[in-house]
Amino acid sequence: MENGWTPERRAKQSELIKTWKPWEKSTGAKTFEGKDKSKMNALKHGGRGAMIRKLDASMADYNRAMREIKNTLC
Repeated sequence: MENGWTPERRAKQSELIKTWKPWEKSTGAKTFEGKDKSKMNALKHGGRGAMIRKLDASMADYNRAMREIKNTLC
């Protein structure tokens, strides 16, 4: 395989992980600060965030109002 993981290596790694059982030691965030930080783990970018959508809508309203003013004056 091009990434170095042969089927045999995958099987061996799978067995090792089953002996380590890291999922039993995982507890997650306990403090509010930790929870605030961890909730951003899946965020890829802010383009779809609520604040950005509100800003986009506000800018669209502003641009629309500026066009109306320009059209009225010219």
